[in-house]
Amino acid sequence: MHHFFQKGSDSNAPTLVILHGTGGTERDLLPVAQMIDPNASVLGVRGNVMENGMPRFFKRLREGVFDEQDLIERTEELHHFLDEAADNFGFDRQHVIGIGFSNGANIAGSLLFHYASSLEHAILFHPMVPIRNKKLPDLNSHHVFIGAGTNDPLIQPEETEALVELLTNAGADVTTHWENNGHQLTREEVLKAKEWYNQHINIK
Repeated sequence: MHHFFQKGSDSNAPTLVILHGTGGTERDLLPVAQMIDPNASVLGVRGNVMENGMPRFFKRLREGVFDEQDLIERTEELHHFLDEAADNFGFDRQHVIGIGFSNGANIAGSLLFHYASSLEHAILFHPMVPIRNKKLPDLNSHHVFIGAGTNDPLIQPEETEALVELLTNAGADVTTHWENNGHQLTREEVLKAKEWYNQHINIK
Protein backbone atom coordinates (compact mmCIF):
# COMPACT_ATOMS: atom_id res chain seq x y z
CA MET A 1 0.00 0.00 0.00
CA HIS A 2 1.27 3.53 -0.76
CA HIS A 3 2.34 5.05 2.54
CA PHE A 4 4.76 7.27 4.40
CA PHE A 5 6.10 7.17 7.94
CA GLN A 6 7.17 10.16 9.99
CA LYS A 7 8.90 9.32 13.26
CA GLY A 8 7.82 11.42 16.23
CA SER A 9 9.93 13.01 18.92
CA ASP A 10 8.11 11.30 21.81
CA SER A 11 8.90 7.58 21.99
CA ASN A 12 6.05 7.07 24.46
CA ALA A 13 3.41 8.61 22.20
CA PRO A 14 1.24 6.36 20.03
CA THR A 15 1.61 6.05 16.29
CA LEU A 16 -1.19 7.90 14.50
CA VAL A 17 -2.44 6.09 11.39
CA ILE A 18 -4.10 8.60 9.07
CA LEU A 19 -6.72 7.41 6.57
CA HIS A 20 -8.01 9.81 3.91
CA GLY A 21 -11.43 10.35 2.39
CA THR A 22 -12.37 9.46 -1.19
CA GLY A 23 -9.97 11.08 -3.64
CA GLY A 24 -7.38 11.85 -1.01
CA THR A 25 -3.80 10.73 -0.46
CA GLU A 26 -1.74 9.34 2.38
CA ARG A 27 -0.66 12.88 3.38
CA ASP A 28 -4.09 14.57 3.46
CA LEU A 29 -4.60 14.26 7.20
CA LEU A 30 -1.00 14.98 8.21
CA PRO A 31 -1.90 18.53 9.40
CA VAL A 32 -4.73 17.00 11.45
CA ALA A 33 -2.39 14.48 13.06
CA GLN A 34 0.13 17.22 13.83
CA MET A 35 -2.57 19.34 15.45
CA ILE A 36 -3.71 16.43 17.62
CA ASP A 37 -0.22 15.35 18.73
CA PRO A 38 2.81 17.07 17.16
CA ASN A 39 5.17 14.69 18.98
CA ALA A 40 3.63 11.40 17.79
CA SER A 41 4.82 9.25 14.92
CA VAL A 42 2.52 9.29 11.88
CA LEU A 43 1.83 6.54 9.36
CA GLY A 44 -0.13 7.73 6.33
CA VAL A 45 -1.80 5.12 4.11
CA ARG A 46 -3.40 5.48 0.69
CA GLY A 47 -6.34 3.29 -0.28
CA ASN A 48 -5.75 0.61 -2.93
CA VAL A 49 -9.13 0.96 -4.69
CA MET A 50 -9.70 3.45 -7.52
CA GLU A 51 -13.15 4.92 -8.23
CA ASN A 52 -13.21 7.18 -11.28
CA GLY A 53 -9.54 7.91 -10.71
CA MET A 54 -10.00 8.63 -6.99
CA PRO A 55 -8.31 6.48 -4.32
CA ARG A 56 -10.56 4.75 -1.79
CA PHE A 57 -10.04 2.05 0.82
CA PHE A 58 -12.80 -0.25 -0.47
CA LYS A 59 -15.38 -0.50 -3.23
CA ARG A 60 -18.95 0.70 -3.02
CA LEU A 61 -21.97 -0.24 -5.11
CA ARG A 62 -23.32 3.32 -5.05
CA GLU A 63 -23.30 6.33 -2.74
CA GLY A 64 -23.74 5.07 0.81
CA VAL A 65 -23.91 1.37 -0.16
CA PHE A 66 -20.70 -0.55 0.48
CA ASP A 67 -19.44 -3.66 -1.29
CA GLU A 68 -19.32 -5.66 1.94
CA GLN A 69 -17.16 -8.51 0.63
CA ASP A 70 -14.58 -6.06 -0.65
CA LEU A 71 -14.77 -4.13 2.62
CA ILE A 72 -13.99 -7.30 4.59
CA GLU A 73 -11.06 -8.18 2.32
CA ARG A 74 -9.63 -4.65 2.34
CA THR A 75 -10.00 -4.43 6.12
CA GLU A 76 -7.97 -7.61 6.48
CA GLU A 77 -5.41 -6.22 4.01
CA LEU A 78 -5.02 -3.01 6.03
CA HIS A 79 -4.84 -4.92 9.31
CA HIS A 80 -1.95 -7.04 8.02
CA PHE A 81 -0.27 -3.98 6.48
CA LEU A 82 -0.22 -2.34 9.91
CA ASP A 83 1.43 -5.47 11.32
CA GLU A 84 4.13 -5.27 8.63
CA ALA A 85 4.59 -1.51 9.04
CA ALA A 86 5.15 -1.92 12.79
CA ASP A 87 7.94 -4.39 12.05
CA ASN A 88 9.45 -2.24 9.28
CA PHE A 89 9.37 1.08 11.14
CA GLY A 90 9.82 -0.20 14.68
CA PHE A 91 6.71 1.23 16.33
CA ASP A 92 4.59 -0.42 19.02
CA ARG A 93 1.82 -2.32 17.22
CA GLN A 94 -0.32 -2.24 20.35
CA HIS A 95 -0.14 1.56 20.62
CA VAL A 96 -1.78 2.67 17.36
CA ILE A 97 -4.51 5.30 17.02
CA GLY A 98 -6.57 5.42 13.83
CA ILE A 99 -7.56 8.84 12.48
CA GLY A 100 -9.90 8.71 9.50
CA PHE A 101 -12.17 11.01 7.54
CA SER A 102 -15.21 9.77 5.59
CA ASN A 103 -14.08 6.69 3.62
CA GLY A 104 -10.97 6.54 5.82
CA ALA A 105 -13.14 6.70 8.94
CA ASN A 106 -15.22 3.84 7.56
CA ILE A 107 -12.21 1.55 7.06
CA ALA A 108 -10.97 2.49 10.53
CA GLY A 109 -14.40 1.65 11.91
CA SER A 110 -14.27 -1.65 10.06
CA LEU A 111 -10.93 -2.43 11.75
CA LEU A 112 -12.69 -1.94 15.10
CA PHE A 113 -15.60 -4.11 13.96
CA HIS A 114 -13.32 -6.98 12.88
CA TYR A 115 -10.13 -6.86 14.98
CA ALA A 116 -10.09 -5.67 18.59
CA SER A 117 -6.28 -5.52 18.55
CA SER A 118 -5.84 -3.59 15.30
CA LEU A 119 -6.41 -0.09 16.72
CA GLU A 120 -5.93 0.79 20.36
CA HIS A 121 -8.26 3.79 19.97
CA ALA A 122 -9.79 5.73 17.08
CA ILE A 123 -10.80 9.19 15.89
CA LEU A 124 -13.52 8.91 13.26
CA PHE A 125 -14.58 12.02 11.36
CA HIS A 126 -17.94 11.61 9.56
CA PRO A 127 -18.11 7.81 9.58
CA MET A 128 -20.96 5.44 8.70
CA VAL A 129 -21.76 1.99 10.08
CA PRO A 130 -19.25 -0.06 8.06
CA ILE A 131 -21.14 -3.35 8.13
CA ARG A 132 -24.44 -4.51 9.60
CA ASN A 133 -25.47 -7.67 11.41
CA LYS A 134 -21.99 -8.44 12.69
CA LYS A 135 -21.03 -9.42 16.20
CA LEU A 136 -18.34 -6.99 17.28
CA PRO A 137 -15.28 -8.01 19.30
CA ASP A 138 -14.87 -6.90 22.89
CA LEU A 139 -13.93 -3.19 22.71
CA ASN A 140 -14.00 -2.60 26.44
CA SER A 141 -10.54 -0.98 26.51
CA HIS A 142 -11.13 1.25 23.48
CA HIS A 143 -11.86 4.98 23.39
CA VAL A 144 -13.49 6.33 20.22
CA PHE A 145 -14.08 9.94 19.17
CA ILE A 146 -16.71 10.55 16.47
CA GLY A 147 -17.04 13.87 14.69
CA ALA A 148 -20.38 14.19 12.92
CA GLY A 149 -22.55 16.72 11.12
CA THR A 150 -26.14 17.47 12.05
CA ASN A 151 -26.71 18.49 8.41
CA ASP A 152 -24.27 16.09 6.72
CA PRO A 153 -25.86 15.36 3.31
CA LEU A 154 -24.18 11.95 3.09
CA ILE A 155 -24.71 10.69 6.65
CA GLN A 156 -27.96 11.12 8.52
CA PRO A 157 -27.74 11.68 12.29
CA GLU A 158 -29.53 8.34 12.76
CA GLU A 159 -26.60 6.62 11.02
CA THR A 160 -24.13 8.21 13.43
CA GLU A 161 -26.30 7.28 16.40
CA ALA A 162 -26.51 3.67 15.16
CA LEU A 163 -22.71 3.49 14.97
CA VAL A 164 -22.37 4.96 18.46
CA GLU A 165 -24.83 2.38 19.80
CA LEU A 166 -23.01 -0.55 18.16
CA LEU A 167 -19.61 0.54 19.47
CA THR A 168 -20.97 1.31 22.93
CA ASN A 169 -22.71 -2.06 23.14
CA ALA A 170 -19.37 -3.69 22.31
CA GLY A 171 -17.85 -1.92 25.32
CA ALA A 172 -16.16 1.07 23.71
CA ASP A 173 -16.14 4.45 25.43
CA VAL A 174 -17.53 6.71 22.68
CA THR A 175 -17.48 10.51 22.60
CA THR A 176 -19.54 12.23 19.89
CA HIS A 177 -19.05 15.82 18.76
CA TRP A 178 -21.65 17.42 16.47
CA GLU A 179 -21.02 20.23 14.00
CA ASN A 180 -23.38 21.95 11.56
CA ASN A 181 -21.07 22.21 8.55
CA GLY A 182 -22.18 19.39 6.28
CA HIS A 183 -19.75 16.66 5.21
CA GLN A 184 -16.51 18.45 5.86
CA LEU A 185 -13.81 18.30 8.48
CA THR A 186 -13.61 21.57 10.39
CA ARG A 187 -10.92 23.04 12.59
CA GLU A 188 -13.36 22.99 15.50
CA GLU A 189 -13.81 19.22 15.08
CA VAL A 190 -10.06 18.69 15.08
CA LEU A 191 -9.64 20.84 18.20
CA LYS A 192 -12.36 18.85 19.95
CA ALA A 193 -10.60 15.64 18.92
CA LYS A 194 -7.34 17.03 20.33
CA GLU A 195 -9.10 17.87 23.60
CA TRP A 196 -10.49 14.31 23.73
CA TYR A 197 -7.04 12.89 22.89
CA ASN A 198 -5.36 14.81 25.69
CA GLN A 199 -8.02 13.67 28.13
CA HIS A 200 -8.10 9.96 27.21
CA ILE A 201 -4.88 9.10 25.37
CA ASN A 202 -2.07 11.57 25.93
CA ILE A 203 -2.26 11.62 29.71
CA LYS A 204 0.94 13.01 31.23
